[in-house]
Amino acid sequence: MAFTLRSVKVPPNSVSLEEARSRTFEFFRSACRSIPTIMDIYNLHDIVNPSQLRSAIASQFRKNAHITNPKVIDMLLFKGMEELNNITEHAKQRHHIIGQYVVGNQGLVQDSGSKDQGSSEFLKNFYSGNYF
Repeated sequence: MAFTLRSVKVPPNSVSLEEARSRTFEFFRSACRSIPTIMDIYNLHDIVNPSQLRSAIASQFRKNAHITNPKVIDMLLFKGMEELNNITEHAKQRHHIIGQYVVGNQGLVQDSGSKDQGSSEFLKNFYSGNYF
């Protein structure tokens, strides 16, 4: 089975912070334009809507908003382009996308009060201890 290697083209380094900023906005727009395709590829219509994915992408950008070095911004843009290319080329599986962009870093939101119902005092102390 032969695979064609589609590499991400490395853009030239940004000269100024303003140029890096404009490239960042351009990449954000291209990422948002690919959301319908991603939702079709991974069949995400039953889990998330496009605006929720767009806000997840925006939160990834906001996470690095404090960076002012153009070379670091270019490196992050390259990593983002690589990630977007992997997603659109279906190099990831559905649960990877759900875990990274739908559920996010907080993990599955579960009701922690339900596991203590009807538990013995020993189990309540065990759950509150340093065993997790």
